[in-house]
Amino acid sequence: MPSRILVAEDQADIRDLIVLNLQQSGYLVDARADGRSALESQAEQESDLLILDLMMPGLDGLEVCKALRARGRSTPILMLTAKSTELDRVLGLELGADDYLTKPFSMAELLARVKALLRRADLLRAAASAPGATQTLRNGELEIQPAKRQARVRGQEVEFTALEFDLLLHFAQHPGLVYSRSQLLAAVWGYSHDGYEHTVTTHINRLRAKIEADPMAPRLILTVRGAGYKMRDTPG
Repeated sequence: MPSRILVAEDQADIRDLIVLNLQQSGYLVDARADGRSALESQAEQESDLLILDLMMPGLDGLEVCKALRARGRSTPILMLTAKSTELDRVLGLELGADDYLTKPFSMAELLARVKALLRRADLLRAAASAPGATQTLRNGELEIQPAKRQARVRGQEVEFTALEFDLLLHFAQHPGLVYSRSQLLAAVWGYSHDGYEHTVTTHINRLRAKIEADPMAPRLILTVRGAGYKMRDTPG
């Protein structure tokens, strides 16, 4: 069955263009013009992916995202916005958006993001049922349970967004290996696009704020000058 995508965008011309391109790519599309209608649609029939405009009448994209995550829904969410401030980006990611695309954008880029998010969701489902998925990963005071998508630091459970957890898990599964920002984009986000490496930096900083005793002097996720980032080798 083709993937079902919900598009919530109040600007009709943009909404229609997105819908046309998604349909031409073989997806089933449900289009809505406001956030409240988008939530009602999800309650009636859950989509495989949501594309939400940040600024919509009634409930905006952030409020829709927050409401869905509060219901325990892990459906991938791509946030669209005309704004480009770091605050807007961080707010969207904090409330559970999986990716962020700033207007104006090309349809080719949007379709690439959609494909990557759907592929990542499929990989997560496969990983959860794979042999060894119940194994607990440990690195010093960090403990990760991949199948439950839970992590504890110094014995305390820590809340992560979907992408934060995926990034942390990628590092934990490959301790000691150095990854550039473009490699992390490809491995965790599922795409590589010039100009979006700052997204990796933002997530690294947010991870450090949550797992490091002193984020300014990290001991788990380390910067390798001129090369990228790595998680320290697992202690013996």
